[in-house]
Amino acid sequence: MKSGFVSLIGRPNVGKSTLINSIVGKKVAITSDKPQTTRNTIQGIYNDDDTQIVFVDTPGIHKPNHKLGTYLNRQAYYSIKDVDIILFLVEATSKIGPGDKFILNQLKDLNKTIFLIINKIDKISKEELLIRITEYKDLLDFNEIIPVSALKKDNINQLIKVLKNYLPDEIAYYDKNDYTNKSKEFIMAEIIREKVFELTHEEVPHSLTCIIETIEKKKDKFIIYAAIIVDRDSLKKIIIGNKGSKIKEIGVKARKELEELIGKKVYLNLFIKTIKNWRDKEKYFSELGFNDLE
Repeated sequence: MKSGFVSLIGRPNVGKSTLINSIVGKKVAITSDKPQTTRNTIQGIYNDDDTQIVFVDTPGIHKPNHKLGTYLNRQAYYSIKDVDIILFLVEATSKIGPGDKFILNQLKDLNKTIFLIINKIDKISKEELLIRITEYKDLLDFNEIIPVSALKKDNINQLIKVLKNYLPDEIAYYDKNDYTNKSKEFIMAEIIREKVFELTHEEVPHSLTCIIETIEKKKDKFIIYAAIIVDRDSLKKIIIGNKGSKIKEIGVKARKELEELIGKKVYLNLFIKTIKNWRDKEKYFSELGFNDLE
């Protein structure tokens, strides 16, 4: 048994969550065009007959302009300290920008195995890909450079094959049937948050939180009560929509994925809470038995 911990790091929206979902084969991290959608360090666990790789999905590193942004950057930096391998993800469709150079500067002094993962290769030509590889390989002495398409699952098997050569441990950290370190309730709440972002686009800020308040388990169905938490009343109208159309659509899309996750029929009851300050939010989570904002 070979094993190890691998951190995915890169700018927002380069496809870290999509890649980890493709590797694991299940949805463990939500995806969205909205920057900084990932707010927690989420572990996705890849298992086969002789290997276990624990992937750590991190918030996208960016220049912060608010406290949440600073917190997200800190989470991302923390995640690379204790891992064995770092996957630095970039977009094949974008030239090297200030954000990429900023991250590379953080990686230069690390005594770590670092792969360059060039994502979204399905959107460019082979000639463009060679140009992109040349641009990056001159900036850091990467252990490996692997082009992939996380969405199309192109070259994912090759990435796993190469990673196996660098795994340092010989112990299984998780049960072979585990695919994430997060609870099912956490993933449920994240699915709902993803649908809110998907259907409200840029209108709702990424500070929005979702949480599963209660689950009633019946013989053939689950009845789920979930709160969408916002920090101002004006956001309620956006999420509810005209005559309740938007929140109904959110519920329909979320319920479909929740049923796939649980494997049973789901009745989803959504409601919106306005909690305007951090202390009240902490108190609310604490009363529900949560120690943090997962």
